Amino acid sequence: MNLFADFEARVAALLAERIAVGALPAGLDLGRFVVEPPREAAHGDLAVNAAMVYAKEAKAAGSNPRVLAESLAEGLRKGENVAAVEVAGPGFLNIRLKAGVFEGVLRDALLLGEAYGRGPAREGGPVNVEYVSANPTGPMHVGHARGAVFGDALANLLAFSGAHVTREYYINDAGAQVDVLARSAFLRYREALGETIGAIPEGLYPGDYLKGAGEALAAEFGPALRDRPEAEWLAPVRGRAIAAMMAMIRDDLASLGVAHEVFFSERSLTRDPDQVALAIAALEAKGLIYEGRLPPPKGAPAEDWEDREQTLFRSTQFGDDVDRPLKKSDGSYTYFASDIAYHKDKIDRGFASLVDVWGADHGGYVKRMRAAVQALSDGRVDLEVRLCQLVRLMRAGQPVKMSKRSGDFVTLREVVDEVGADPVRFIMLMRKNDATLDFDLAKAIEQSADNPVFYVQYAHARASSVARKASEAFPDCDLSPAGLAKAELSLLANEGERALMRKIAEFPRIVAQGAQAREPHRIAFFVHELATLFQSHYTRGNAEPHLRFVNEKERSVTEARLALAAGVRQVLKSALAILGVGAPEEMR
Repeated sequence: MNLFADFEARVAALLAERIAVGALPAGLDLGRFVVEPPREAAHGDLAVNAAMVYAKEAKAAGSNPRVLAESLAEGLRKGENVAAVEVAGPGFLNIRLKAGVFEGVLRDALLLGEAYGRGPAREGGPVNVEYVSANPTGPMHVGHARGAVFGDALANLLAFSGAHVTREYYINDAGAQVDVLARSAFLRYREALGETIGAIPEGLYPGDYLKGAGEALAAEFGPALRDRPEAEWLAPVRGRAIAAMMAMIRDDLASLGVAHEVFFSERSLTRDPDQVALAIAALEAKGLIYEGRLPPPKGAPAEDWEDREQTLFRSTQFGDDVDRPLKKSDGSYTYFASDIAYHKDKIDRGFASLVDVWGADHGGYVKRMRAAVQALSDGRVDLEVRLCQLVRLMRAGQPVKMSKRSGDFVTLREVVDEVGADPVRFIMLMRKNDATLDFDLAKAIEQSADNPVFYVQYAHARASSVARKASEAFPDCDLSPAGLAKAELSLLANEGERALMRKIAEFPRIVAQGAQAREPHRIAFFVHELATLFQSHYTRGNAEPHLRFVNEKERSVTEARLALAAGVRQVLKSALAILGVGAPEEMR
């Protein structure tokens, strides 16, 4: 049961009736208003802002927000499960539901189990979520962890909301950086053969992570490559170095609980047939490619500007600031041209929606990429880009900067090995993706209410312990979801118990809104709020024994409270699963 979606449909139907009688103009967007929990529980169970949202339209039709609100209130009072509707202020609606509504939601949560809160299968085609996509030139750093966690949680959230999702990693295995990788690996290969290489030369990748790749090359080729010219060894060394780096990256991601279904190679785009050339040809057939000159950029020089005649994409027709070059002066493709071909491949694979998760330093790249997708798909496919801001790594408030393994940054794996995957994932999701995040290693392992992941997991473990305690007090009690759903839930009359049921009822709404907004942090906020309500009510039983979940003298009340604890436990578990965080039965 999604109470909020139910009442959104009721209000939309009433607004449609007002349109039919001329009280509101035709063609009104009926998706602008919200049904949400009121800020104060004393105001009711649901709050609706429709009359205020459509105030201007109501006035244009000769009415006003208050009259519109009264007409909506009158219609809602006739509906099922509505006890009262009050018009507050200039037109807000406060709805009080009949007794038994939230008990029904709790029963749904128990009987549906893991399906509670899930959205129906979505129409409109599959969704591609591309995330991480770090260059395969070394281990991933803690900044990559944020994109990995955000992208993975977003994919989980979209799937839970009913979308068919493919998780994808774009391997940037073309360009100068992988040639530098090959030269760095070759140096380590010579070291593995017994040479003293000294300090790593400027321009090559430092750190110890390439030693394994060098040893593997020495084992495979022996000294055969050592005295050959670069033109002969570059390609085989590059291919093996990239494979070694990708194996390391996959392993690092697995330590964080991240797994992609598709790994797409950039280098594959220029193999026969040349997919980049085909993408440019497709745009040219639409009249979107021309030979011309770009004006000099305003402000700081742009990397892709050259004062020469060049092949350009008319990206300004789709909202970009300037048309974009597709070929360099030496005739090779720009990075943007390869990215166009890659996104064309996604479109050709049938994805109806594309979500790219990028680092914050790629913000200036968004408009041109959206323009390309719009042009390639004739507007049928939308590209959404989510930027992840920087992570500042701290230890007890002091910055952490260096790593022996990488040479110049702290690796993702080092952080996961120190604090565990669950704290990394949860804390990364406790801030919105476009806000800078301070990650404190000491705080992440602290067992206190100040550590959000510990606090939420402890709430789940406590909810699980309630059933264990009850089985000791009432050995014959049916603790199955179906059994607990039969409890007399009307006995849950304390305000703390009612607050927990209301919060459980919010879960389907939070899932739907978080998926629509592409914001998995909403799930993290929600699960922390639910845990706080549960922990507070559980602790209240220490001072007021009659509120304890297990009361050996009150079997019926205990059964009702067991049902409540089981509902809380199920929603905590489902929400944590979306975040990719474990839900322990016990805390050790």
